[in-house]
Amino acid sequence: MGQREKTEQRERMAQKEKMEQRILLLEDDAALGAGIRMALQTPRTAVTLCHTLAEAGEVLKREAFDLLILDVNLPDGSGLELLRCQKELRPQAPVILLTANDLELDEVTGLEAGADDYITKPFSLSVLRARVAVQLRRGERLPPSVFASGPFVFDFERMEFRRDGMAVELSKTEQKLLRVLVENRGHTVSRSALVDRVWTDGAEFVEENALSVAVKRLRGKLEAVPEKPEYLKTVYGIGYTWAAEAPEPKQG
Repeated sequence: MGQREKTEQRERMAQKEKMEQRILLLEDDAALGAGIRMALQTPRTAVTLCHTLAEAGEVLKREAFDLLILDVNLPDGSGLELLRCQKELRPQAPVILLTANDLELDEVTGLEAGADDYITKPFSLSVLRARVAVQLRRGERLPPSVFASGPFVFDFERMEFRRDGMAVELSKTEQKLLRVLVENRGHTVSRSALVDRVWTDGAEFVEENALSVAVKRLRGKLEAVPEKPEYLKTVYGIGYTWAAEAPEPKQG
């Protein structure tokens, strides 16, 4: 790893320490969106602003967030569509809905779709900040330590991992990598984000191919055919993702 790469990695680590929480804001009104972002963004909180449903959907394919704030009425659809999709893929991330509608039916529909809170326009930015703080505190709670899907049962607290009922031995690095991917299943986690979250032992730098080696080893232990992974997939040029759903059983 060259000096530039080492410097960039140290900068990423410093940025991570400063910015621990990430919010996605979907608001089609440019002025209101900019005002909300200004009110919520702090040295410890980053706010990504999107103006359309399509734009937010593309961002969520690449990145995971600690909180989503979604406008309901958008030029290209409803924020409820994104809410339902997000709650299926990453249910632990809280969602606040924003809407100009003040009908009780709209509020009920949003909450039944999985929203954690609901704010009707116009609203006070101080009230929004307070609601956001509550949801971020909720989101800080660790997700369940046991993951069960398809042939896998992973108990991250007990450090017990099974495929088809058979125990699988994973190194500490492999456990960390697997947990980050599983907790963000259905989303692509960038290589830089994985390096920052897996190698947290204070090392100044990590060998450039360390992540690729760890992924290869993890596939070798978990995938039926490591050369054709069904679960731990590569998103070329970006990073890796754990499939949101188990593949269909093969016939015959």
